[in-house]
Amino acid sequence: MQHVRSIWNGAISFGLVSIPIKLVNATESHSISFRQIHTEDGGRIRYRKFCELEDREVTQGEIGKGYEDADGTIIPITEEDLSSLPIPTAKTIEIVAFVPADRIDPLQMDAAYYLQASGAPAAKPYTLLREALKRSNKVAIAKFALRGRERLGMLRVVGEAIAMHGLLWPDEVRAPEGLAPDTNVTVRDQELDLADALMDTLGEVDLEDLHDEYREAVEEVIAAKAAGEAPPQAPEPATGGKVLDLMAALESSVRAARESRGEDAEHAEVKSLPQRKTARAAPKQTGGKKSTSTAKKTAAKKTTAAKKSTAKSGQGQGQGQGQGTTKKTASKSTAKKTTAKKSTPRKRSA
Repeated sequence: MQHVRSIWNGAISFGLVSIPIKLVNATESHSISFRQIHTEDGGRIRYRKFCELEDREVTQGEIGKGYEDADGTIIPITEEDLSSLPIPTAKTIEIVAFVPADRIDPLQMDAAYYLQASGAPAAKPYTLLREALKRSNKVAIAKFALRGRERLGMLRVVGEAIAMHGLLWPDEVRAPEGLAPDTNVTVRDQELDLADALMDTLGEVDLEDLHDEYREAVEEVIAAKAAGEAPPQAPEPATGGKVLDLMAALESSVRAARESRGEDAEHAEVKSLPQRKTARAAPKQTGGKKSTSTAKKTAAKKTTAAKKSTAKSGQGQGQGQGQGTTKKTASKSTAKKTTAKKSTPRKRSA
C-alpha cells in the first residue's frame, strides 16, 4: 500500500492490551473540483475572513473556536480544553463489545479507515486482534474521539489489515415512518413473477466494472473547451409514453434487458419461473395468454380465408362442375390444415 498520511495517532484498547496504531483514510474522492469565478471576466472569487469588531481581514493563525450561548454570548474553547476532556477515548479506540456483523444496520455506516500498526511493538497484539476477529466471525464495536466529538466504530478484517467504519449513533438514524405508501396495495403473483424474471435477467455485476460516467463526461467537456472545440452534445433522451400498466412495463423491461445482453428479441418473451420453495402460489403462465391470443387470431384469419375460397368455388359451379369440385377439394384441404395447426400443442420452456 502506498504511503498515506495518518490523520490520527492513538491506540486500540483491547481489555488490558494496548495496540499503538495510526488512523488512515481508507477511501478517496475522485470528484472534479470547480472554482467560483466572476462570469464577466473569469476572475477568481475568494472568501476573506473578517473580524466583525475590528472590521479587518484576519489570518488563519488568529482564528479559534467559540460556542455561541443562547443569549448570543461567545464562549471561547481552546484546543487545550478539548485535549484534556475527561473521557478515555480521547486518544484511544476503546473496544466495548464483539457482535455478529449482521447486527450492524447499514444505515449507521459512515466513513471508513484503516488501522495501521505503529512501530514494531504493535505487531504482535495487532496480529492477535486480527486473527481473533477472523476466527470469531464477529466485528468489534468501539468508541473513539475524532474531530471534536466522540464517535462509534466497527472494526473488521480487510485482507491482512484491520479496518474501522465510523458508525452513527443509533439516535442519529431516522426511522422511516410515513415514507411507505399510505394505501393498501395488492401485488399479484404474475407481477412478482415478472419482477423475479427481470431480476434474474439483469443478473449480477462485478463492481470493478462499474465506473463514474458523469465524471468522464465532465472531463471530456473540460478537454474540449481547453482545446477550443465545441463540447460534446448530450444524446436526445428517449421519449416514451407514460406507462400506466405495471405488467406491460415489467414485460418491456425484461425484453429490453435480454436484448441488451445479446439475446434474440424473438425469444425475449417472458416465461414463468420454476415453482419456488416458498408459501407463495405457484407462478402462473403469464406469457401463455398472449401466445394463445396470437394463435387464435392466426387460426381465425386462415379460417376466414378458407370460407372465402369456398364461397368462390360455389360461384364457379355455373362455369363448370369439374372446376367447382376442384376448388371445393382445395378448400377442404385448407380447412384440414388449419384444424391441424390449431390442434398442434405448443411447447413452452420453463
